[in-house]
Amino acid sequence: MPEEWYQAYIHWWKKRHDFSIQKEWLIFCTGVVPAISSMVRKLTTPAEKVLIQTPVYNIFFNSILNNGRQVLESPLLWDGQQYRIDFADLEYKLADPQTSLMILCNPHNPVGKIWDKETLSRIGELCEKYHVTVISDEIHCDLTAPGCSYTPFAAVSEACRRISITCIAPTKAFNLAGLQTAADETLRHKVWRGLNTDEVAEPNVFAAEAAIAAFEYGEDWLDALRAYIHDNKKAAAGYIEQYIPKAVLVPSDATYLLWLDIGKIVGSAEGAAEFIRAKTGLYVSDGGQYGKVGDHFLRINAACPRKILLDGLQRLAEGLTAYEERLTHLY
Repeated sequence: MPEEWYQAYIHWWKKRHDFSIQKEWLIFCTGVVPAISSMVRKLTTPAEKVLIQTPVYNIFFNSILNNGRQVLESPLLWDGQQYRIDFADLEYKLADPQTSLMILCNPHNPVGKIWDKETLSRIGELCEKYHVTVISDEIHCDLTAPGCSYTPFAAVSEACRRISITCIAPTKAFNLAGLQTAADETLRHKVWRGLNTDEVAEPNVFAAEAAIAAFEYGEDWLDALRAYIHDNKKAAAGYIEQYIPKAVLVPSDATYLLWLDIGKIVGSAEGAAEFIRAKTGLYVSDGGQYGKVGDHFLRINAACPRKILLDGLQRLAEGLTAYEERLTHLY
């Protein structure tokens, strides 16, 4: 990798996130998902447990199950207004001797939660106490609402830095290639060996130059994008409140995703998502893919032109109304 590639990441994370990255921490990988799968294989043994906080990015399940490990869910608590971590449940499950790895999502996908420093510190303390390594997926970190910042897990404390591998990439913000950082030397060596064994650490010229261009020249564009997505979310919230009043849109400060509670309209979102697609052509994701606690939610992508977003919301309202009427007739 060219020296400019390393410096682009170092400068960006220092300027945007006040986190000083050392050059030797950086390891190129062809993508975050291949990296996570590789690390699951390298840092755990078959049948061990990998903890995730659901509802969470559905591919985490694949990276765990496809490699012969057990998924251990520590569900986030939803009170109808916001999500928070159930620390009693988290500690109980981290204390299980079979739990050797935790995949943290910061900011959290799909709920759009930015975990604060105190919360991250507490997670780090528990994981260190129970000898659990943390993979922190921070791929959405540059897509926060204007005025909102995120704290990198590795920047919280020496303990958090020592026990963790951070997955960062311009993929979501700029739609480019990814990389990983790992601060502890032994841990970093294991990650490096795992990525090379799996042949996912080979760079290409385009990936390097594109990342450099994004981080060196894309700041103004990204800030405009963040503002646009934020306005999209506000427009969606207003539309849903007016035309789908039984639904509850989860407030979020990060990502371009909408996480919509439709439990008061339907039972399971799986049938609703399929019906809406067939009825209106709108493709939304049923929340059950992200863990059982998401089975009455829909995940919607708001990263699109406003006109398309409003068209999609109209289809959503039409589809949910028709589906609710269908359920009423059935029962």
